[in-house]
Amino acid sequence: MIFYIKDILNRFWQINAIYRHTVLLLAIICILPSFAYAQKVNARYTYYIQKARGEIIVDGVLDEADWFSAQIAGNFHQVLPMDTSRAWARTEVRLTYDDRAIYMMAVCFDSLPGGMVVESMRRDFMFGRNDNFLVFIDPFEDQNNGFSFGANAAGAQWDGFMFDGGFMDLGWDNKWESAVKYYEGFWIFECAIPYKSIRYKKGLKEWGINFSRLDLKLNEKSAWAPVPRQFPTASLAYTGRLIWDAPPPDPGTNISIIPYIAGSSIGPKGSPEGSGNQFDFGADVKVSITPSLNLDLTVNPDFSQVEVDRQITNLSRFELFFPERRQFFLENSDLFASFGTREIRPFFSRRVGLNSPIHYGARLSGRVDRNWRVGLMNVQTGQDPLTGPQNYSVAAVQRRVFSRSNIAAMVVNRNATDFRPDADSSFSAYNRNVALEYNLLSSDNIWTGKIMFHKTFSPGVQSQDFTQAAHIQYNNRKLQMQWRHEYVGKNYNAEVGYVPRTGYFSVGPTIGYRFFPKIKSIVSHGPMLVTNTIFSPDMQLTDSESYINYSIEFLDRSEAGIWVSNDYIMLLDPFDPTNTDGEKLERGSDYRWNAFGVYFRSTQVNNFIYNLETRHGGYFGGWRDNVSGGAGYRFQPYGSISCDFSYNDIQMPEPFKSTEFWLVSPRLDITFTNTIFLTTFMQYNAQVDNINLNARFQWRFKPASDFFLVYTENYLPGDFTSKNRALVFKLTYWYNI
Repeated sequence: MIFYIKDILNRFWQINAIYRHTVLLLAIICILPSFAYAQKVNARYTYYIQKARGEIIVDGVLDEADWFSAQIAGNFHQVLPMDTSRAWARTEVRLTYDDRAIYMMAVCFDSLPGGMVVESMRRDFMFGRNDNFLVFIDPFEDQNNGFSFGANAAGAQWDGFMFDGGFMDLGWDNKWESAVKYYEGFWIFECAIPYKSIRYKKGLKEWGINFSRLDLKLNEKSAWAPVPRQFPTASLAYTGRLIWDAPPPDPGTNISIIPYIAGSSIGPKGSPEGSGNQFDFGADVKVSITPSLNLDLTVNPDFSQVEVDRQITNLSRFELFFPERRQFFLENSDLFASFGTREIRPFFSRRVGLNSPIHYGARLSGRVDRNWRVGLMNVQTGQDPLTGPQNYSVAAVQRRVFSRSNIAAMVVNRNATDFRPDADSSFSAYNRNVALEYNLLSSDNIWTGKIMFHKTFSPGVQSQDFTQAAHIQYNNRKLQMQWRHEYVGKNYNAEVGYVPRTGYFSVGPTIGYRFFPKIKSIVSHGPMLVTNTIFSPDMQLTDSESYINYSIEFLDRSEAGIWVSNDYIMLLDPFDPTNTDGEKLERGSDYRWNAFGVYFRSTQVNNFIYNLETRHGGYFGGWRDNVSGGAGYRFQPYGSISCDFSYNDIQMPEPFKSTEFWLVSPRLDITFTNTIFLTTFMQYNAQVDNINLNARFQWRFKPASDFFLVYTENYLPGDFTSKNRALVFKLTYWYNI
């Protein structure tokens, strides 16, 4: 079956490429808008918020008179395990406001004996491992962007910026208050969200809103306005309406100054070379130009408090992607980061300041009105040993069309501020990228998609320097289908982006189906077929992967599955299959192999959780076996201990070497309170012959104000000789004017 489908695709794609692309794009452009326009799905779910007459104290106690006169949002709908009934867990939500903030009170009733399920008191906890209550706010009622606030049952706060209709960036932090208190048979979450902490349109009396409850003892996720089970409760397409009795108050002067001081001791152990003590300071400033448009300024930013990246064993031929963690780049980050696809990103903020410090930067981002969003960014970096100082500028604009879709454009510019052409022949004075996209989001989120065209500009390059791609996805409760194709010219050069591969054309259809049996212990099961076929620009087959997975979702939210795959790769460059600078396979050689595997992920309800996945099959003319997974135990609510691992056994014919790779990552996570945290983890990576130790202490002594103490060291695995180490402290304080 796999080979038959691939043969049909190969024959079909021999048709003239220009004609094929023209017909396909015209069909998509003409047809997609007809799916996009419709009324709001949950418009009948309406909450009328009234101004408080007295003072609201955030203490988790339902004793203010305004709570008893407020409307109650109850009768939640079940989302998981099924979305066809009312929720078993009873939840009641009340809202009110004053001139400073929005207040919310959620009463979460507990119908089963025993304590709540929580992993820890850590901020921005892992959603699926904690009993929790969340609110999703859409202040522009555009069903695309918003904010989320909430807490788990131990009082750990959750806040995030929402984008692309329901995706969440938990790196976004702001100032707000909350309290959680236990009672016999229920627990209460109460919070105050200041107007200065969110962005909204002045004078707009109708917002989008929804409430979500996860009760792990009942294995139930529920929402006030119903959400189909194939979507997260964060899906802004399914929010209800929040109607104000008067326009929300103007937040007034909204300027935040966030200075920091930091000190560090850095250098290899036992050697003065490259070591030393440093002291530094800088500041971030946030200025609300309007309630919906924000200016971020930074001078000498410091990112030492950011956790190190989680390592993985890299057996691919291309660069790995690691997400942005630095606070300056996070608010409204989707305006810049959502362009492109997973493998074609015209702008990747981690390129900025990669090898040199950022001296200063400015970002203007947000909404001009309900339909227009803009983003402008300029960053100046210091001296780089290879390239010299650099200036980075990015401009993005987004216009809403139909109910939730948008048209977006972006320009990225890197300019050398002290260019010396003889310093490095591979480095140019400038690099620019222009992107134009149409993003489809239907009103019910069933249809999503993208059409895009990007072009780069570099000195001396005038052809094959563009990329064009499109995808469209249909996703209902049972059926999921996707069509995707990408073309990347061999001279497409996004220096400030993430494009691990150029000079190819790929096509990748996907189809999956879910069955819902009447067996009580099983919620759903079904197959999914994923294919990806890659051609060179002259339509020569270079890569092909066909992957069939059959998964089972159990009532306790555990999951199991089995998969088989068939791969074909023709090497376009010499390649060491172990990625350890060993003997390389020849350019032009090709390989085909089969593989299969099984996986299991345990329920998140128990204190002990685990997951396991295996792979067995061919690999570049040899053989590769892999076992990976992890296990953890939580000590509610004070923390958890866990360990992830991956083992690869690669057997290659002579003269290529066979090898074994271990990647082991034990982690200790302690939350002394919901404001004092300690995270310690170690990473042993045999592929790069390194042991990394990282310990991070955080004390949030005031909202959004922190003290960090971070220690990191890298060792040689054999004798534990220290390669380098650093001890850093950082103090930040968030001051509102």
